[in-house]
Amino acid sequence: MHFTIQREALLKPLQLVAGVVERRQTLPVLSNVLLVVQGQQLSLTGTDLEVELVGRVQLEEPAEPGEITVPARKLMDICKSLPNDALIDIKLDEQKIIVKAGRSRFTLSTLPANDFPTVEEGPGSLTCNLEQSRLRRLIERTSFAMAQQDVRYYLNGMLLEVSADTLRAVATDGHRLAMCSMRADIGHADRHQVIVPRKGILELARLLTEPDGMVSIVLGQHHIRATTGEFTFTSKLVDGKFPDYERVLPKGGDKLVIGDRQALREAFSRTAILSNEKYRGIRLQLANGQLKIQANNPEQEEAEEEISVDYNGSSLEIGFNVSYLLDVLGVMTTEQVRLILSDSNSSALLQEADNDDSAYVVMPMRL
Repeated sequence: MHFTIQREALLKPLQLVAGVVERRQTLPVLSNVLLVVQGQQLSLTGTDLEVELVGRVQLEEPAEPGEITVPARKLMDICKSLPNDALIDIKLDEQKIIVKAGRSRFTLSTLPANDFPTVEEGPGSLTCNLEQSRLRRLIERTSFAMAQQDVRYYLNGMLLEVSADTLRAVATDGHRLAMCSMRADIGHADRHQVIVPRKGILELARLLTEPDGMVSIVLGQHHIRATTGEFTFTSKLVDGKFPDYERVLPKGGDKLVIGDRQALREAFSRTAILSNEKYRGIRLQLANGQLKIQANNPEQEEAEEEISVDYNGSSLEIGFNVSYLLDVLGVMTTEQVRLILSDSNSSALLQEADNDDSAYVVMPMRL
């Protein structure tokens, strides 16, 4: 195996692939990246057995074919440290990889390509092509609500649901729920649900960098696979039953509040400074045309904000974790948001004022 490549052309896919590789490995080969040269194409593969990422680069110079695995982080650090315009020459010589650029020369250890685990190809049951920018928006609008290291392992990921020409993403950690839908040309009438693990979702979002590009998604029985021009990403699915999110959506809230998103976000941020650092609770007092936001903490410090909102109805006092409200306002993009409430013990439903494709549910807090 022998090829030459520009530093920039190698570094971009290498950084993405190395991002998948686990630092703390039980299997030494998993901290390596698999390099394969076939014809004029170099492919780089990284995996941690949960997710796998393959990056592809076209080589401009003729190359000798071959395959080998090399330490991912060391190869990436070498590439990063070389000058921007460096031409890198990589050659396999007696089970060592020799990397040359200008007057620099590095010799790296290798492990055989046969030792490298591959994610088995399962039969793909469903395929769809989506615009990268729209899939990325779907993930960005919901991924913040995924649980982290919850014992209910099926919450440590995102539900992707396909039904008649709609792709929906839902994430919840038990205290809040985020949901976003998009139209998609899927042509699959039955409802099909998969849970993609947290790491898989975050890695997938990193790959969707070309706003105008397309991504092909295959939902199999045990895997999801996403393919763009330069990458193929595969993730195992979480084997579990996601909660029935439709039962969580509050129905029949009679108090509709319309407010300025940025003004609310700033008022919440200021009030949060003096909230209890552990519980992050704030109190909302709603009356005709105005919302009062209060916080206090164990040091007896207090914050209070008053903000004008479009509301006429009975008064209500309700508590929330301010971080959850700020997360939701942070992913919304419209100027106006609507908040639907019913009473102090019921969840709030937040949506963009003129847009129904996303919905956010936040449970109240007893203060």
